[in-house]
Amino acid sequence: MRPSFDPRLLADFARYYGFHYGVCDSAALVKDLVIEMERGLRGDASTLPMIPSYITPCGSVPAGRTVLALDAGGTNLRAARVRFGSDGKAVAEGMRKAHMPGTKGRLDAPRFFDEIAAVAAPLLSEGEAVDGIGFCFSYPMQATKDADGILIAFSKEVDAPEVIGSAIGAGLREALARRGIKYSGRIVLLNDTVATLLSGLVEIPADGGLRRGKDNYGVEGGPMIGFILGTGMNVAYPESRIPKIGFDRPDAPQLVVCETGNFRTRFTGRLDDEFDATLKNPGQYTFEKTMSGAYLGPLSLFMLKKAISDGILAFARSDELATMESLQTKDLNAFMHAPLEGEGPIGSLFGKNERDALSSLVFLVSIITERAALFAAAAVASAVERTGGGFDPFVPVRVAVEGTTYMIYKGMRPALESYLHTMLSSKAPRSVAIAPVEQASLYGAAVAALSE
Repeated sequence: MRPSFDPRLLADFARYYGFHYGVCDSAALVKDLVIEMERGLRGDASTLPMIPSYITPCGSVPAGRTVLALDAGGTNLRAARVRFGSDGKAVAEGMRKAHMPGTKGRLDAPRFFDEIAAVAAPLLSEGEAVDGIGFCFSYPMQATKDADGILIAFSKEVDAPEVIGSAIGAGLREALARRGIKYSGRIVLLNDTVATLLSGLVEIPADGGLRRGKDNYGVEGGPMIGFILGTGMNVAYPESRIPKIGFDRPDAPQLVVCETGNFRTRFTGRLDDEFDATLKNPGQYTFEKTMSGAYLGPLSLFMLKKAISDGILAFARSDELATMESLQTKDLNAFMHAPLEGEGPIGSLFGKNERDALSSLVFLVSIITERAALFAAAAVASAVERTGGGFDPFVPVRVAVEGTTYMIYKGMRPALESYLHTMLSSKAPRSVAIAPVEQASLYGAAVAALSE
């Protein structure tokens, strides 16, 4: 048993197996991401598909407009009339919620869309007409040029196989017609990453919060990026050139979903590959597996087991950790917030005389967190680079963030924001405003309804 806490030995262990953040050249990582983004935009072979959304965001949210916003998530379907006030802020009215269709038993396609229409119809038939419908549909879709979405697949919770291959907006329109509602306006489909970006137009001031009082110079807001770091991770940003679809509009860029979690980086190591081989989807979303809430707990457990087998981490009950079948990220996070309390599946394994071993474990988990924050920052930095913005000190690139891993995972947010600043300001000062957003799916869907 190794009783002493030796940070140099622990860091060398992490470097040897390739998961220490110090083995990553952050500038090279951002450049690798940008190159892969460019390949995806051209339609060349790339781990980043760079999916066009066919949505051009409005520069500012028009005041006095009312739209219907829908949000279909894994468990619930939500709908509300969203009204934008004179200050551009959104107010949700008449909120309705139901179980996601298909989660209580198999549905055919007409019944699936009828259940969505049943939630939406009362909000369309009561009161004034709406100026559009925005629908955040958090399942894999292929966007179409009219901003509809063709469903590619459902997750296992939804049992409605007939819907796969259908246009979701068109299906909803037909279902509303069956209920006697002749809606002829736009129905804009979007995913949760685009919704997060668009919600930033409501939640994050055009100046990023830099100015107070009135603007004497008429400075307009800079570009907006959507960043999700929760159970999964992804990035969306405005792109002016998408050669694979013949899009070239510097004056009116459209939003692109990068699917950044699928990026393959050269800065992971042997243990990452071994961990990936134990999962149900080896070789897929390998970047996401280094940082998202679905994987941080299991990844950390895998690497801690290796530390035990190599004799780097030892304590009286280390065999119990070595044979632990799973570790949820939420339990690891709770432990990391209060490691000295001796609670939970990790903390309860340590005796009061084993502080050095406890320090070693926390030290190793912190290395994994630091690398996750660095990788996540690089994902955001690459999108900032593609926008070309942030050099005007009064026009920051705004980053709207959604996700509990960013918000509450121990050490993630401060490390991520520190790495992001370093990456973007290494050669010249760059103005970036990063902030979490609330009601991202619903408000983002509302803004989408008013976008081009």
